[in-house]
Amino acid sequence: MTGRIHSFETFGAADGPGVRFVVFLAGCPLRCAYCHNPDTWARPPALEMSAEDVLKRALRYRSYWGEKGGITVSGGEPLLQPEFLLDLFTRAKRLGVTTCIDTSAAPFTREGEWLATFERLMAVTDLVLLDIKAFDRALHEELTGRPNDNILDCARYLNEIGKDVWIRHVLVPGVTERDGDTEKIAAFLKPLANIRRIEVLPYHTLGLAKWQSLGLPNRLAQVNPPTPQDLAQVRKILSGA
Repeated sequence: MTGRIHSFETFGAADGPGVRFVVFLAGCPLRCAYCHNPDTWARPPALEMSAEDVLKRALRYRSYWGEKGGITVSGGEPLLQPEFLLDLFTRAKRLGVTTCIDTSAAPFTREGEWLATFERLMAVTDLVLLDIKAFDRALHEELTGRPNDNILDCARYLNEIGKDVWIRHVLVPGVTERDGDTEKIAAFLKPLANIRRIEVLPYHTLGLAKWQSLGLPNRLAQVNPPTPQDLAQVRKILSGA
């Protein structure tokens, strides 16, 4: 099984527990206004690699991982390639490597063969980093170009199967927290018993150069990153979950 690879990060410190080898896959169905990796949106061009070869590359750095580290697959959107993930993680678990997926869950569905593959994938996945962009459907569409009904359903599904989840939410001042959306996210998350951590990530402008190089207009170009006070307020609200 081969995957469409965008790039690798050999010493990821913000992509799950410990030091992690991060595989960025190519392709994403969302068009997030604050995306810092718009170069991963397109599926081609990308490096085609087998799961076996990706694992071999990752294992070169195993001595640095410690007890908690391992492999994280991000993107783009990794769940566009669930069969590749299943192959990679199955091989990794045979060697005792911890596995993590960083996903928006945009491809999630409870229908057909996709769910059957996802169920097998979850059996060899230790942790899911789930991005909740917004709770309000209209706001989510405004931010990403797509509704979030199936994304919220994925959060429910992961709770049903007891899969450990870290929730991630990007704070964009004046955008993501308007109309009480942060409180709505907190209320949605509170009944979910599988959440192990909630991370509020500050919007930053480091990706603007990529937008410019790709010739993409960015409507958040004039938005400033949140202040420490902004972050503290949103973290306080979400800590209630």
